[in-house]
Amino acid sequence: MEYIKLGQTGLDVSPICLGCMSYGDPNRGTHSWSLSEEASRPFIKKALELGINFFDTANVYSAGSSEEILGRALKQFARREEVVIATKVHGRMHPGPNGQGLSRKAIMNEIDHSLKRLQTDYVDLYQIHRFDYDTPLEETLEALHDVVKAGKARYIGASSMHAWQFMKALAVSRQNGWTRFVTMQDYLNLLYREEEREMLPLCEAEGVAVIPWSPLARGRLARPWSETTTRSESDAFAQTLYGPTEQADRPVVAQVEAVANEHHVSMAEVALAWVLRKPSVASPIIGATKLHHLDQAIAALSLKLSSDDVQRLETPYVPHPVLGFR
Repeated sequence: MEYIKLGQTGLDVSPICLGCMSYGDPNRGTHSWSLSEEASRPFIKKALELGINFFDTANVYSAGSSEEILGRALKQFARREEVVIATKVHGRMHPGPNGQGLSRKAIMNEIDHSLKRLQTDYVDLYQIHRFDYDTPLEETLEALHDVVKAGKARYIGASSMHAWQFMKALAVSRQNGWTRFVTMQDYLNLLYREEEREMLPLCEAEGVAVIPWSPLARGRLARPWSETTTRSESDAFAQTLYGPTEQADRPVVAQVEAVANEHHVSMAEVALAWVLRKPSVASPIIGATKLHHLDQAIAALSLKLSSDDVQRLETPYVPHPVLGFR
């Protein structure tokens, strides 16, 4: 594994990040398709064996059990200083007031809860899961700065939002001398390329590392259109992302399949290789629910797509409604 620097930081990460949303108690939270702890551990172990040192989760995934599973596995399989743990804050974690969002109270409470579940003294990357329209931006950014200064996080990052919101956050942090976002975890794949308009150029200009979520479109780019999975049939959020654009997306998936067949590789390798070509992309976040998904992700790092391949993959795309911000 050849490690890369995460944006303009000195942090070494693998160019593939293992997303842990699929690992959690299926009876907790809203992910009934998630893998149990016993089923999840082989994926974390194999990722480490393949050289993946970057792991992303969130407090809200399976009501905190994703963090618990990841924390216990990493404590057994790896040395803390060798792995990079990223988690997120924003979603609702308990009913009633202050149970969600990016207020100072919520951030200070949730970082401690996440650290306890992850069984660690600090996280390497603490990310805001979404933009909070109900909290002053300055309050959020100062609280995140204080989390870093308290030693509970090494770096901070953001996730899906409008480019103007992200630029405003970067400017406010710079103006006040607060810790700056070093990553943007946004929604990018061959079925959703709207981030190419504003966010990706902004991140490249500002030296922010992009760590895209759903680079395989929740598996839709990893299999022929006619094939389905348990998750694809039960993932309600996926339906909001892809349901309205099915007819427009079919030709793109067909091109991924054609290019994969010509290269004698999996569709997942082609779709991921396309994302990895983007100049501002550092480490796409992949989900793995079968062990060969990890092998395919690693193989994508060495797959070279020609300019003709890229043109064929991109030509069928039509503009999509802006999604993934809420």
